[in-house]
Amino acid sequence: MFNKNIDYISPDYLYKYNIPINTEEILKIRQERKTKLFEPSTQKYYEAVQTITDIQSDFFDFSSAVIKVGRPDELSTEQKQIFHNSLQLFCPWKKGPFELFGITIDAEWRSDWKWERILPHISSLKNRKVADIGCHNGYFMFRMAEQQPELVIGFEPYTKHFWNFQLIQNIVKQKMLVFELLGVEHIHYYPQFFDTIFCLGILYHHTDPISLLRKMREALTPKGEIIIDCQGIPGDLPVALTPQKRYAQARGIWFLPTKSCLENWIGRAGFSDIHCFFAEPLSIQEQRRTTWANIDSLPEFLHPHDPSLTIEGYPAPWRYYVIAHK
Repeated sequence: MFNKNIDYISPDYLYKYNIPINTEEILKIRQERKTKLFEPSTQKYYEAVQTITDIQSDFFDFSSAVIKVGRPDELSTEQKQIFHNSLQLFCPWKKGPFELFGITIDAEWRSDWKWERILPHISSLKNRKVADIGCHNGYFMFRMAEQQPELVIGFEPYTKHFWNFQLIQNIVKQKMLVFELLGVEHIHYYPQFFDTIFCLGILYHHTDPISLLRKMREALTPKGEIIIDCQGIPGDLPVALTPQKRYAQARGIWFLPTKSCLENWIGRAGFSDIHCFFAEPLSIQEQRRTTWANIDSLPEFLHPHDPSLTIEGYPAPWRYYVIAHK
């Protein structure tokens, strides 16, 4: 049975700051979303986390590509099997890599590559308030924790990803990390609150990217910083592709911009100091099938006879990384 009275996230941080957060609106939405954590479709993820709440460790390392939690010799053979079974319930693991009590999880995406590209270009996160939009299982949040930010709020509406994050957070207990079951459309409830916003792999999934960029700008402090990673297409013209149905077999893809188009979106949303520091085709080494993500991935999504095209015949995906300021 589910413990539906579980206080899955303390709302204390909402009362801590003098900045005018719309606390009541956030509390209302989080109460509505909380019920989704205990729906039948979510039961196996909740139970996977509950099964291993007695497994603890004081060891973690967020400083390298592989997030490491727990030492291999800390668990008995039986505990390790139970822990392994809980981890497998979250397959496919999309973001990583992780090493949890000696169990290496090679996720579909090499998220560490993305972080290493971003890290040299951003302001230090020390003592800053940070938003991670679309935080998924929290890989980037844990990497951010290494820099000792004051607060990192992950925005992610999917309950599976919440429980995936919570499985790790229950062990490492990073109090500055908060997971909210909110989407990017709720960012305006935090006016002038964040010093840094990460918007990684989000814009092309929405029907009005400029409106979302404006909302994110409203949520930044004066001179605040935004880092955007957006999937797009090659080309010099400031245009965006709108696929008819699917793009690289994915649903929910609305606008895939060229580099100049993305920069124009960001500029027209009111940002300044716009700098694209990475522009390359997405590689099949960065997104691929693994043991922990045994699903079709980028190699299967590209045209079998021409890898410069998707399987539908559209230009194959590029990734653009942009940093800008309020």
